[in-house]
Amino acid sequence: MHSIIATVLRRPNRVILIPACICMFYFFAVSFSRYNKALRLREDPYVESSFDWSSLPQRHPIPKSELASLPKGGPANLPKVQFAFKADKGSAGQARAKTISNRREEVKDAFLKSWTSYKEHAWMYDELTPVSGRGKNTFGGWAATLVDALDTLWIMDLKADFYDAVAAVATIDWDKTEETACNFFETTIRHLGGLLSAYDLSWETLLLRKAVELGDMLYAAFDTSNRMPPFWVDFAKAKAGTLRPGTHDPSASVTSSCLEFTRLAQITGEDKYYDAIDRITRLLDRTQNATRLPGMWPTFFNMENLDLVQDNGFTLGALADSLYEMFPKMYALLGGLEPVYEKLYRDAMDTVAKHLLFRPMVPDQADILFSGSVHVVGESSVILQPEGQHLACFVGGMFGLGGKLFANAEHVQIGEKLTRGCAWAYDAMASGTMPEIFGLLACPTLDACEWDEKAWETRGNRALKAGFLNARDPRYLLRPEAIESVFMMYRVTGDPEYQDIAWSMFQSVRAATETEIAFSAVSNVTQEGGGEKTDSMESFWLSETLKYFYLIFSPPDLISLDEYVLNIEAHPLKRP
Repeated sequence: MHSIIATVLRRPNRVILIPACICMFYFFAVSFSRYNKALRLREDPYVESSFDWSSLPQRHPIPKSELASLPKGGPANLPKVQFAFKADKGSAGQARAKTISNRREEVKDAFLKSWTSYKEHAWMYDELTPVSGRGKNTFGGWAATLVDALDTLWIMDLKADFYDAVAAVATIDWDKTEETACNFFETTIRHLGGLLSAYDLSWETLLLRKAVELGDMLYAAFDTSNRMPPFWVDFAKAKAGTLRPGTHDPSASVTSSCLEFTRLAQITGEDKYYDAIDRITRLLDRTQNATRLPGMWPTFFNMENLDLVQDNGFTLGALADSLYEMFPKMYALLGGLEPVYEKLYRDAMDTVAKHLLFRPMVPDQADILFSGSVHVVGESSVILQPEGQHLACFVGGMFGLGGKLFANAEHVQIGEKLTRGCAWAYDAMASGTMPEIFGLLACPTLDACEWDEKAWETRGNRALKAGFLNARDPRYLLRPEAIESVFMMYRVTGDPEYQDIAWSMFQSVRAATETEIAFSAVSNVTQEGGGEKTDSMESFWLSETLKYFYLIFSPPDLISLDEYVLNIEAHPLKRP
């Protein structure tokens, strides 16, 4: 632009053209101003929440001088997470790029179909019922799908829809709900995480205001006698200062709010948010090697008595998953300045590799792994239950991220084998999608083992692929964990085969779950077509599953893993 104007001004008729150039600049300035006003800088009516949680006195306060603060100093020079991608400008590379672009657009079409139907049939409800076409509330009636999908709208460059959603967010009143309590964990990862991520991407201050309102409400969950949060935030008890920690809470639900509260502290400068989660981290650190399976924590905690060691069940699957997922992510979000998260990750994964990982016994001796569950009997008898869970499919990506951040090449290799294991399980089912829970024959070690036909005939399910004992929960709930790890390992290794794996998965998921208006969970993935559609589309379909499918077919600098940490709900939070 500068060179064009300079050329024009050298011409003899510059006296005539100078006013024209001024008019042109005025036109661009006015147009840009209008664009900004219509988008990021527009003023939407803002509804303050009816109750100001920030004004609520704490019944169990921490003196300001004793609050833990964010680590000081600039971020450490951490190892790169992402592969050093290079564009292939040859004819084969251009053809591949076109194919990948077409795949990305098909994913976007699936998102738009779901989002458009949500707008038409379920606007401001938590979820759309994708068969019957109604709205339903499952998370307080605070528009969970809308808030959860904010950053996906931005990432997919659906800016008009994004700002329509922002305007709707401005009207949410956290004190208006038909419920008497909210799920602390789910509200944190979906609503607070969604708002913070959308703010990090757009810098729309309205979103930060709503995040602070919600953050203060959720911060009230820590106002207990020992500063540990309960599973449910009962609003009346929170206002009265009578909340109590649970005595049998899922370990993930009460320990997995670190990323959101840390990012809120980073943005606002308020130490109270970081102090709240830091106390949980210190408790985990003190108890890590005192449990019945040193290195890991049991699935259930007695938070009222600070008993994290007595239970005897251990898993990376349901009820415990995100407890472990947060360790490398917190390390990255804090810029490598808090070493406890590396210690927690390393010690936990040493135990996982020794006791929970198993190699399935299959006829072709495929070099794949799964993460099972164990029970500790007596003093030291560790009993492995060789079951796979869709929820545990995030583990491959976790090992990949931890392997890169902590310079552990073996963990990257483990991550690849776990990720390929979940992809194998998708391909093994008649519908091309994975069951919630399934049992497998296991090799005695992580090395290849000979196929035992007799064991298969005795214990296996002949209706399933060789190696499967059962599919005891055959549903597919539109879950993201498998594509999450496929995406992570693609960004970590640069191997384009992961894009092809993702495309196969997407085609199968779409074929099994698509309805007239959106996409639905299905009842039985062991059947062609996935069985009955159960009229459920949780918000993570738009927040996580389709986002990961979209990103794996996008340029690798879109939400780079060296610039962002993705929370449990796939909300990208800006790294320092």
